[in-house]
Amino acid sequence: MAHPVTPTIAGVSFDLTEEQKMLQQVARDFARNEIAPKAEHYDRTAEYPWEIAHKARELGLLTLNIPEEYGGIGASVLEECIVGEELAWGCSGISTALTINNLASLPISIAGTDAQKKEWLGRIVDGQMAAYAVTEPGAGSNVVGMRTRAEKRGDVYILNGSKTFISNANIADFYTVFAVTDPASGHKGLGVFVVEKASAGVSVSKHFDKLGQRCADTAEITFEDVEVPAANLLGGKDGMGFYTAMKVFDKSRPPVAAGAVGVAQRALDECVKYARERETFGVPIYEHQAVGHKIADIAMNVEAARLLTWRAASIIDSGVSNTKYASFAKAFAADTAMKATVEAVQVFGGYGFMKEYPVEKLMRDVKVFQIYEGTSEIQRNIIVRELFRN
Repeated sequence: MAHPVTPTIAGVSFDLTEEQKMLQQVARDFARNEIAPKAEHYDRTAEYPWEIAHKARELGLLTLNIPEEYGGIGASVLEECIVGEELAWGCSGISTALTINNLASLPISIAGTDAQKKEWLGRIVDGQMAAYAVTEPGAGSNVVGMRTRAEKRGDVYILNGSKTFISNANIADFYTVFAVTDPASGHKGLGVFVVEKASAGVSVSKHFDKLGQRCADTAEITFEDVEVPAANLLGGKDGMGFYTAMKVFDKSRPPVAAGAVGVAQRALDECVKYARERETFGVPIYEHQAVGHKIADIAMNVEAARLLTWRAASIIDSGVSNTKYASFAKAFAADTAMKATVEAVQVFGGYGFMKEYPVEKLMRDVKVFQIYEGTSEIQRNIIVRELFRN
């Protein structure tokens, strides 16, 4: 379903450029022709969607936000959101599997030296896969609470610790890993390293068996006396990890919000289709106010979530801090999508509870949007902090 675009108004525009519309259409066609028809298979088998990933790479979707000078597409955050919404419409599990390279590349683009960008972003462009490793068994949203340690010994760092719930852990060739380099310095004592999966001492657990987004590989990584060359410390100095992670969140949360919008839009589209065809008491069920109003509420909130997401993306693209708006978008879109899919199951009634209909999968898949990239509760903590900062 095409989304209507508001005409340009002086001072404010919700329109997309012709290039952005073309990018949106490419992603939309890919989602409908390549992702959606295979979503049920990958949900059932929990296999990584390599066939789809190879096709996505040909379109540049695995190198979307890598700057053009390093071989990528050079998409803005808004353009990432436009693409991410369309891909998640097809299947948010497959979308997550395809877009983790974009997340893993952010610390390199933000903190890396030119030589590091050429090396590691170049590897992604050449076909390697990457993963982003922050979360630990005892430290999720609390980045400062991480325990993974990197001790300097000559021209290497010795890395010990573990990271969990890491997307692409098993299929990545290398990881961007956040670790404590100076425990006495608090948040100023974190560094971010590029660690090759093939390094001695790196081990990865089996793929976690998840409620939803089942084909997106998620696992735990353990580091036991892993030697990491000092040249792999992004930026070439300690203390950049915390600030890099915060900058990553500002750029990564709007696309995550966009993914939630994509799932919510899919739930809306399925409800409209079903409620038009399904009849009870002699009329299509959307004519019953109890059902029609549910669908109307979904539609209103999907549109609101999309606009909030686009605003958060546009702010960071303009070079201004978007921390508050990124949290607005991420929390609102995730909560909206969760509610939309629950209501979609209700609209479908008994059929909504059955796997042969798409909405039960949407409900399972979307729950994680309220958890990863900072829980909905953490987003509210950030919003309170930003509101009362001055």
